[in-house]
Amino acid sequence: MREEIPVYRKDGIIPLEEIKRSGLFPPEERLKKGPVVLIECPEEIPCNICVDACPSGAISMESIIALPKVDWDKCTGCGVCVSLCPGLAIFVVDVSKEDKAYVTVPHEFIPVPKTGDEVILLGRDGRELGRGKVVKVWERNKTYVVTVETPKEVAFEVKAIWVKK
Repeated sequence: MREEIPVYRKDGIIPLEEIKRSGLFPPEERLKKGPVVLIECPEEIPCNICVDACPSGAISMESIIALPKVDWDKCTGCGVCVSLCPGLAIFVVDVSKEDKAYVTVPHEFIPVPKTGDEVILLGRDGRELGRGKVVKVWERNKTYVVTVETPKEVAFEVKAIWVKK
């Protein structure tokens, strides 16, 4: 019997349901506590940069080609792993606030946004999801890491921003 090809291998878009099935989605209790990593890496590929990048030791892998596992109690949502992932597949989400959410994304485009900028939020399929406000920008390893305030309903879909000048 042939194994079914995952949808993301057909169109390059990883559905949120696949992230949840893979065990990489934070549990509801953890989401209520504040910022936490969201790793969208469902492929078993030889990469473990996120493991060594995590200053709290929250990310582990059974082997170099295994899917990363997150110890939700150790993750502080610091975002260091966001800047070092070569696949731009790691994000930090904070949906613990009552009326808004914060999403931290890697950003390797010009122009680099500034704190306070209004940006266009882009989804996993590239479509516009609305507007967000930049609340933090920092750089590491030539990758900018940008945290944006977003509407709560799109927090798990935001994967990039567009700085419209």
